[in-house]
Amino acid sequence: MSEITPEVVAHLADLARIALTDDEIQKLTGELGSIVDNVAKVSEVATPDVPATSHPIPLSNVTRADVPGETLTPAQALAGAPEHASDRFKVSAILGEEQ
Repeated sequence: MSEITPEVVAHLADLARIALTDDEIQKLTGELGSIVDNVAKVSEVATPDVPATSHPIPLSNVTRADVPGETLTPAQALAGAPEHASDRFKVSAILGEEQ
């Protein structure tokens, strides 16, 4: 049997400064009571010999090794640039004369 009563729900609503109607209090009494009952059922099964899990399937790290690969040469990198100066990208100033 749940220990959630309409008085408990009304008290919690008052603490949270939530205005509830009588119908809302009755509805929440049943819903919160059901939640408390279900948590109690899980607590009966969760004994110290049952390990806690965050996921039902064991997961492992799936990242690859950080190995350097082939990189572009400066000429290859600049080949698609609209403008470049020497071995650098050339862009127009966006701040104007405020610099």
